[in-house]
Amino acid sequence: MAVRRSMTRLVRMKGFRSDWGDLMTIQIDSREKDRAIKQILADFDDMGVKWFVSKLPVGDYMNMDNPKLIIDRKQNLNELCKNVVQDHARFARELTRAKEYGIHLVILCEHGHGITCLADVLNWVNPRLKQSPMAVSGERLFRILSTMQCNTNQYDVEFLFCDKDETGKRIIEILGGDHAEN
Repeated sequence: MAVRRSMTRLVRMKGFRSDWGDLMTIQIDSREKDRAIKQILADFDDMGVKWFVSKLPVGDYMNMDNPKLIIDRKQNLNELCKNVVQDHARFARELTRAKEYGIHLVILCEHGHGITCLADVLNWVNPRLKQSPMAVSGERLFRILSTMQCNTNQYDVEFLFCDKDETGKRIIEILGGDHAEN
């Protein structure tokens, strides 16, 4: 709970200027788990990025200077797979809601293990396949994600990947870098 209490204040390192101009302020969705984002918050603090916690309509992270770009963090491909297969209706509603609000939603998956881009998902071996031959293969997950990403009439979503120890830096890069133009 100490992290949650400290998350409600803005944090800024004095005199720090990022590569993206003025310091950014990131809003973090209040449903993010303290334990899961400790390193992300440390990265924000180390890079002089201000942040605060408040509920977002979709996703988990938003630069206050660009509310039309939001990141939804997924801890690994297993979570992403569960969202797009078992919780498909809820996930599709969230993507639709983002599109209706004019939001470009970036799904940032912290899988690591050689998964650096959507094409790498093709070769992913779902550990659940050992227990159930009906589990989703990497090839099938790739097709589902590619279809969602390409279906710009229905969704405005992009799937990006990183290692868990790079998540905070990737969030800052995405929210303050080239994606900020979307």
